[in-house]
Amino acid sequence: MICKKPTNGKVEVDLNGPQGNAFCLLGMANGWAKQLGIEWEPIHKDATSGDYEHLLAVLDKHFGNYVIFYR
Repeated sequence: MICKKPTNGKVEVDLNGPQGNAFCLLGMANGWAKQLGIEWEPIHKDATSGDYEHLLAVLDKHFGNYVIFYR
């Protein structure tokens, strides 16, 4: 039997796969910001001011209501 994966309406990002690449995450976040009408440049500046964990924390802060990041 083929069943569809249940969704909760949020985008899911697997950080272990190619989507977990920092540049890929930044590209997706840029698109999410445009879709949500959020100014991207301050988010980008903050997200790129630290290490990978800081990047994830910033993206989760701004997009956590719309995106699920998992490892």
